Amino acid sequence: MKTIPAPGLARKLRIYAAVIAALLLFATPAGATEASINWLRPSGGPYPLIKPQARLWIKVSLGEQKVFIVEGKSVVYTMVASTGLDSPADDRTPRGVFYVQRERGLSFYSAKVGEGGRYWVSWLGHGTYLFHSVPIDRHGKIIEAEARKLGRKASHGCIRLTLADARWIYEHIPEGTKVVIGP
Repeated sequence: MKTIPAPGLARKLRIYAAVIAALLLFATPAGATEASINWLRPSGGPYPLIKPQARLWIKVSLGEQKVFIVEGKSVVYTMVASTGLDSPADDRTPRGVFYVQRERGLSFYSAKVGEGGRYWVSWLGHGTYLFHSVPIDRHGKIIEAEARKLGRKASHGCIRLTLADARWIYEHIPEGTKVVIGP
């Protein structure tokens, strides 16, 4: 016996399949945000206008994998980040209260770990622990496999950001800014 579909049913099924495919493409499971992050652009939309006298500080949430730019008690901007892996212990991002140090630069490369970053700003160890962009290779090219991990723990202890977010911190966060890293 041959089944004849109802008029318009095939079209409705194609539309339904397209909607489901789009939802699956843009849906992200808890903790996985890579599908929606462009590692070249600001991760939290347009940056806020910061007054010269603003007293900013930075809160890093290891659980949320986010960096919050805070003025007083108000979050003025949120960035998606990747902090250190839980193991080995050397790759963990230190917890505590720190202050942005004088060391900063346009780019670096570590032959030891085979990657570097752009727009780096030190917050511990005078160049050991940094805010910086998603990783680059020895030629300065973004390592896409690592960049896709943004929003999940992935670094060797530093705090990875989109290229634009790292540049914003490099250009707007002065030495002495408080950095609070916790759960």
